[in-house]
Amino acid sequence: MTSATLNQNIGLAEEDLLRVNLYRLLARCLSSPIDKPFLTILSNLQGDDTELGQAFRTLAKSAASINENDAAEEYQNLFIGLGRGELLPYASYYLTGFLNEKPLARLRNDMVPLGIERDPEIKEPEDHAGALMDMMAGLIDGSFGKSQPLSIQKQFFENHIAEWTPHFFKDLQAAKEAKFYRPIGLVGELFIEIEKAAFEM
Repeated sequence: MTSATLNQNIGLAEEDLLRVNLYRLLARCLSSPIDKPFLTILSNLQGDDTELGQAFRTLAKSAASINENDAAEEYQNLFIGLGRGELLPYASYYLTGFLNEKPLARLRNDMVPLGIERDPEIKEPEDHAGALMDMMAGLIDGSFGKSQPLSIQKQFFENHIAEWTPHFFKDLQAAKEAKFYRPIGLVGELFIEIEKAAFEM
């Protein structure tokens, strides 16, 4: 349920293509350690003078100053650890304090009519932040069969992302082990706030 490259989908409106690419960027950063090719992609990011644009520039500098091994070690310490990482990036944990709880069951129920299937090779529960970012991208660009209307995107976002991911992204910025991942947390926090505001319009 995660994608390794940013989407180049033609036929999408420019604003939707930007949304897809941002969701996929976050999905890739959160779902597995970042390899050298993706570090190169991140190091070439550019941003304008908006708060989000500045966060992109900070992320680019961070990606340019770290090597693949150090990035992998940071990912390990943040999300895996010995027994568990510093952060648990799951909706169930943030909403209930426990893993594999009702938020995961609700997500699984909502995935079925949208054509979203669990990848049997992925061991993480589906309510992982990276998987949810990828699901949102797929609802926009039609990766799960067809592009979903804005109303369906909004419902999925509000049901499974809006309530807890801002807290997670703030925790990522404040995490003791986060250096390279700190600007990723800021990009995530700012983007989710933009999406919230857009859906409320």
